[in-house]
Formats: sequence, C-alpha cells, structure tokens
Amino acid sequence: MTFKVEEASLLIERINWSKVDGLVPAIIQDFRSSQVLMMGYMNQEALAKTAETGKVTFFSRTKERLWTKGEASGNALQLINMSLDCDNDTLLVKVEPIGPTCHLGNTSCWDVDPQEESQMVWLSQLERLLEARKNADPESSYTASLYAKGTKRISQKVGEEGVEVALAATSGDKSELVCESADLVYHLMVLLQDQGLSMNDVINKLKQRHG
Repeated sequence: MTFKVEEASLLIERINWSKVDGLVPAIIQDFRSSQVLMMGYMNQEALAKTAETGKVTFFSRTKERLWTKGEASGNALQLINMSLDCDNDTLLVKVEPIGPTCHLGNTSCWDVDPQEESQMVWLSQLERLLEARKNADPESSYTASLYAKGTKRISQKVGEEGVEVALAATSGDKSELVCESADLVYHLMVLLQDQGLSMNDVINKLKQRHG
C-alpha cells in the first residue's frame, strides 16, 4: 500500500483547520498489530511532507518547527496510510515503525501491561521477535536453531504439531488441544518467516476469500 501525494492534498482540503487552530492531532498506529504508538500534531506543511517523503513528520510545538520522527534517533515511522475521522479534525496514521517509537525505548508511548495487551498486538510482537532470531546464533535459542536446521526440518515440525493437534482434539483433552495448538501456531510462524512471509500474508488471503 502506497499513500499518494494527491491523497494528502485531498486530506488537507477536508481538514477543519480553523477548528483545530492549524494543528490537527495525528494518532499513530502500527498497521500490522493495530497498536497505538504515539500522538502528535501536524500542520498542513507537515502533512504534505509526510506524504511526500513517506516518513511521518510532525509540527513540534516546543521547537516550533517541522520534526520528522527518527531524525535524531533513527527510529522512524514509515507511512502506510492516513485517514480522517468523521468530524474532519483528527488523523489516523498507519505506519511501519522502524525501531521503538517512544523516546524511552518502548514500543509505544503508552505503558501497557503485557497481560492486558490485545491478542493481535502480542502476536505481532512475537512475530517480530521470531524475525529477529533468523540470523541469531543457533546456540542462543530454540528458534534460531530451527532456522539453522533449514526449511525441511521446520516443515516437519509443522506437520508433527498438526498431527498432535488432531490427536488432542480426538481425545477430547481441551487443555492438551490448547497446548498443541500453541506449538503448531509457533512453528507455522517460524516457517512463514523462513520463507520470507508473515501472518499478514495469511490474514490477507483469508480476507480475500471472505470477500
């Protein structure tokens, strides 16, 4: 998905700039996990530059100038899409984060207990962890050792876990079914990463079939 400069022009025309005193609130959301990462403000110039460069740019009220996220830290926000709410006074900006978004080094500027995070946010974080292990030392983790053993072995594990899921369901052991399903999903995610794919590709195919 590529956001076009022309689309930004249409947004600029639609925004009720007088209502927001020239600075529209921009809610930044991870397009994969839907996790809210931060909130900033954009004036017309910042919005146009965001669309033009593909890097999210805000108007800094403290520095009184345009500020591109990551210009100092390198933790940029790659633009995926922008949309307006029904009142034309708030932007939703979907991004691919490069590194942690919060200046404190956290994924999000909101401190959320991992146990309270949405399931999709947690799953997305797990997927990124699995991706990071692709080039890790095989001695450092089970995931890294799987990648080192290659596609054939990972595929075998997916097959084995699939059988275990079926056996658990057949036996009526729900606790075991949950455990084996977790093993299956984990190994499937590793296999997808091994093949340069992600759960997003699977979800998009499901959406396509549903449509």
